[in-house]
Amino acid sequence: MADLIYDIMHMDRRVARIDVSGRCKVYFPSFMPYHLYLDDTSADVDTLVNNVTNFYYWCATRVLTLDRTYAKEILNSIGMKQAVTDRERAQIALSYRCASLTDVFWVKEHSERVSFSDVNLYDNHLSNAFIDISLRGRQYTVDNRNLARDLSTNGCFPKAWKRVEGGFLLLKDGGEDAVKRELLASRVARCFDLSQVLYEEDVFDGERVTVSVNITSKEYSIVPMESFEIYSLNHERNTRKYILSLDRHNYYMMNIIDYLVGNTDRHWGNWGVLVRNVTNKPVSLHPLMDFNQAFYSYDTPDGANCQTLFGRKANQREAALEAVRRIGLNQRAEVESDWFSEMPEYYDMFVQRLNILKEKTVDL
Repeated sequence: MADLIYDIMHMDRRVARIDVSGRCKVYFPSFMPYHLYLDDTSADVDTLVNNVTNFYYWCATRVLTLDRTYAKEILNSIGMKQAVTDRERAQIALSYRCASLTDVFWVKEHSERVSFSDVNLYDNHLSNAFIDISLRGRQYTVDNRNLARDLSTNGCFPKAWKRVEGGFLLLKDGGEDAVKRELLASRVARCFDLSQVLYEEDVFDGERVTVSVNITSKEYSIVPMESFEIYSLNHERNTRKYILSLDRHNYYMMNIIDYLVGNTDRHWGNWGVLVRNVTNKPVSLHPLMDFNQAFYSYDTPDGANCQTLFGRKANQREAALEAVRRIGLNQRAEVESDWFSEMPEYYDMFVQRLNILKEKTVDL
């Protein structure tokens, strides 16, 4: 019996194929997923094993991780096993062809006759039951494939996609405190010149949630920095130099805003690049997002360790001061004290941090 062969697709372009023994062929290297590396130049055992491992790992990243709130409830609700290994998670993703709302990659069996228009999540209907399951952990019996396609949202807070006319909205919960933090941080960030996701207040099931517009489409995808770093290493590219040449303004503004609002969760999974799908090339950093862990490490002016410095060590204050020195503060509106009415304990530290950066602009 012949080995099962998978085609790795970018929209309707077959960019590579791989079988379960690791034999592969890359047809369009420049259209490969950024963190999937396949070696089609050798048939030695180690290379084949690495190919299979890399493929299953990539597939596994296209399904939710089990540390996310309600993850087990979601998997139970769609009748799938509570996957632990990359291979098990990959099988879940492969059951809905690895479709995602972050990009236009997908996977099909080589013998299948199916197109991007048949499987992409931008055009195909998803069950609204997913909203209740992912935000509240409720148990429903629903259609496996329609619901499982929605499990690609990453992160540790409850999230759900809601289809609306013209696209999707992302609802985020995590409790009253997390919602308040994200709403306040988003309001503050709008007073500065940077590309950002705008978080608004909404209500779901009688509780406050944040809502934002999906930033991806059939025209644009996002690639997290952890994936772009893998790509850079595989192509011997200096990631820091590339990012600064691509979008130095929004890179430095990210460090300024994260310092001002005390965001301690700027790991390499929640910032990255915006990719134009027609070329599969980055055009900028993607809009800044995820503020539900803002105003932590907020008891001193220094802040937490900055996680965006490509291996260099500095606290958030030092990173923000460097950013102001490079591009200025770029404040375009005043931050009002009454915005902090639900969390008044943070206002004085915000003002102190803002003044620290303003003093640097005076020195320039």
